Amino acid sequence: MKQLITTLSLILLLSATASNLSAQPLKTADDALTPWTKGARETGRYRNLLKEAGYSDAQIQAKIDEIWYTIYEGPDRAYEEVGDSMAYLADVKNNDVRTEGMSYGMMIAVQFDKKEMFDRLWRWAVKYMLNTEGPSKGYFAWHARPDGSQVGRFKPGPASDGELYYVTALLFASNRWGDDTGINYKKEAQNILNAMFSKTGEGGIHNIFNEEHHLITFTPDGNGWQYTDVSYNLPAFMEIWAEFADDGRADFWRQAATAAREYLHKATDPVTGINPDLTTFEGEPYGNRLFFYDSWRVPMNIAMDYSWYNKDAEWQQGYANRFQKTLADRYGVANYPDQLALDGSEPSWFFGAGGFNTLRHSIGFTGTMASTSLMATQPLGWEFIHDMFAQKLERYEDGYIDTYYDGLIYLFALMHLSGRYQIILPQ
Repeated sequence: MKQLITTLSLILLLSATASNLSAQPLKTADDALTPWTKGARETGRYRNLLKEAGYSDAQIQAKIDEIWYTIYEGPDRAYEEVGDSMAYLADVKNNDVRTEGMSYGMMIAVQFDKKEMFDRLWRWAVKYMLNTEGPSKGYFAWHARPDGSQVGRFKPGPASDGELYYVTALLFASNRWGDDTGINYKKEAQNILNAMFSKTGEGGIHNIFNEEHHLITFTPDGNGWQYTDVSYNLPAFMEIWAEFADDGRADFWRQAATAAREYLHKATDPVTGINPDLTTFEGEPYGNRLFFYDSWRVPMNIAMDYSWYNKDAEWQQGYANRFQKTLADRYGVANYPDQLALDGSEPSWFFGAGGFNTLRHSIGFTGTMASTSLMATQPLGWEFIHDMFAQKLERYEDGYIDTYYDGLIYLFALMHLSGRYQIILPQ
């Protein structure tokens, strides 16, 4: 009852605050939530669910501007320009630069038509992270220091999601800006794709995709090539590669998109909707793995596939409903923690971040959970949107802030929910 009162109080507060700013009252649990039944690749239309929820265009833009300022311009910013031609996005709390964040930054830049920012990030990644010789040639070291030096004695191996986002961002850049403006974006994407299929196991380096299962590996080195990270499986990206990469592997990528959708059925709990962060290729938890930070991305990845392609709609709608109900029933929409056991309970152990060892109602996870409302068929979805929209990317009382991961994931969620994260077609 206390959780219900908390949630209702939040909605009433938001409704009162928004009444003078939005053109319509905020949607509540009394209002129907009906998902779209066709994907954007078919219709060319992207849903602005934030506006449907009752927020005005001005409110939505102000929220995006607020998050953008914190990530890219504010005192806790993650973005730094280097000289006249480069830039990086740093994991500030860990004082390093990761292919995860660099590729996210490139995706955000191309979505917002910021070519100079995109090119700066790409040049930094190529200069300081790309392996140009040896068994890892063509792969990117998964992290480096902000000054470009390597972490440890040798350049570290790749994390497969970095290449995943690099390729898709580069293909979108090729479609948006062409390949004759200083960087041949499509060729760079093809170089990475070709590198993914050039490895023989020499030096312990393998292909990024497991060709038997048509699934992405956790890492293509060490033992990482024998299992996967659930959040690395983005069927929507495989569809993009099949259509736009022109790398001669279109059939493989279509099979990979199908395989990723089938895999996600197995990797997410059929009752709670919750997934471990690492699994075997059959979807079984790998080691003692629970719902940790990487896992936050899974709900948003599935929502992206639903919004863009709508090829697995029935299962995806059920998944969204299950996951939302699990969190709402156990914790309340405004209180669920950012790490979970697979049954939905708080884990007996969890990862602290940045030296702060506590569970939080993290802004990044509220964003990805709100994105599931793009698929949901239950009015409960409106509550997740309102909870997310009320969040701010700022320091907690104990001083913790994660401008990098929390911020970037939250920005992606805002983009999805406002219809601004789109398939960029050739101009």
